[in-house]
Amino acid sequence: MKTRSRSESTERCLPSNPARAGFLFSLLLAFSIAAFAADADYPGWTDETLPAGPMGEAVALGKRVLTHTPENAAAYTGNALNCTNCHLNEGRMPYSSPWVGVWGVFPEFRSRNARLNSMQDRINDCFERSMNGRALPSDSPEMLGILAYMQWLSRGVPTGVSVKGRGFLRIKSPQPPDAERGKNIYAQKCASCHGAEGAGLYGATGETIYPPLWGPRSFNIGAGMARLNTAAAFVKANMPFGLGGTLTDQEAFDVAAYFTLQPRPDFAGKSADWPKGGKPADARY
Repeated sequence: MKTRSRSESTERCLPSNPARAGFLFSLLLAFSIAAFAADADYPGWTDETLPAGPMGEAVALGKRVLTHTPENAAAYTGNALNCTNCHLNEGRMPYSSPWVGVWGVFPEFRSRNARLNSMQDRINDCFERSMNGRALPSDSPEMLGILAYMQWLSRGVPTGVSVKGRGFLRIKSPQPPDAERGKNIYAQKCASCHGAEGAGLYGATGETIYPPLWGPRSFNIGAGMARLNTAAAFVKANMPFGLGGTLTDQEAFDVAAYFTLQPRPDFAGKSADWPKGGKPADARY
């Protein structure tokens, strides 16, 4: 999620001084990269210099699609989310499922569909679930742009190497998660950005500033973020926005237990998931 200008309604989510908020987020990002990035100083974590020519144009398009998804891939999205609402800092934040290095780890086996998945398969999985939309054609400008952007972020990472910080930081709940406790945590630390009813926060022209966490404009039940363990891990490392790591493991699980169980769109293809077993206990269906 990109840092944007905010209204007074968000001041419980970030420090009250905007300059200080930006400084704290930059400091947090620097420490996160230093602590969690792979041993090599891969340029994808920090470098902003796009390549020249057609490749650079494709990378720029992919970046626009991923950071402002409804505006740049309207035919394939069904909600108000941007891809970078989960893959923070334009896909460069460790432990928010960064895209640095992902180019070299596909094809990859996934138990959810029990087959080898290409990078295109994995991207479309997110569009159909997290974006509650439909698959991009493999030769569409949007898909090619996304692939170009992820390849550009992954330059220098050896093929087959998973960078440190890939995926999410897995945690365990000290006690059984409690959605009622989570409701109180949400009201205190999340609602100022995501809304009391989880509907998100939007700009003057309708662009998403903070994403909806449930309801018709949020991710569907087939999304990874609809699962308790995944949501808790993301919250622990990254939320409240700019203040990741400030919640305890128990608080992260409690608030995830609250918002993952709220109403959200169904996923039509759910009956085909985990055809050979291995369904996780925290799946929503």
